[in-house]
Amino acid sequence: MGTKTADETGATTGAEATTDEEKVSVTKSADAVSESGTEATEGTDADLDADDLEDDDEDLAAELAAELAEAEGSSGVGLGAGAVVSVVLGLVSLTGGWIGTVAAARETLIGQLQTSSSASVATQVKEVYGDAWQTTALWAGLFALAGLLTAVVVLVRPAFGAPGRPQAPWIKSVAWAGVAVGVIGLLLAVLKYSDALLGLPSTS
Repeated sequence: MGTKTADETGATTGAEATTDEEKVSVTKSADAVSESGTEATEGTDADLDADDLEDDDEDLAAELAAELAEAEGSSGVGLGAGAVVSVVLGLVSLTGGWIGTVAAARETLIGQLQTSSSASVATQVKEVYGDAWQTTALWAGLFALAGLLTAVVVLVRPAFGAPGRPQAPWIKSVAWAGVAVGVIGLLLAVLKYSDALLGLPSTS
């Protein structure tokens, strides 16, 4: 009986020891799995954060690109309109406008009112016709100068806005046409105002 008790006690002790070892092993395995899960979760969160940052960067880049495209479009429209306006102003200086016509007629009327009938022919011609022609030349010169300055602004504007952004070829062409017409109109206006071109006829 004593031997049987000892065997049973040893077996029981061995079984309990085995159970404790299994519990410790299971606990360690559970801890390892928990740590692996935590690391995996941390890794997944880090990947998600990186993806979110990349998405935010892409959205920001897309917004900036859209704003630049819009600004470029509006700037191109403005420069194109300015180029066309410069050519129109130059043509007005060459062909004449209603402002110059009215100013010349007004100057003629003033000359008639202020010049007596007893004045010399040279004086009457100068006051009635010469001043009116000079007034027409003056207004033509002003229109030519305005067109020339507008064309120059259109040509130099990209250098101050975005130096690396090319300007549309048609805008450059029209602006250079405005420069040419403006220079011609200004030159003719100066020549006419100074009586070097189509001066007053001699009254002698």
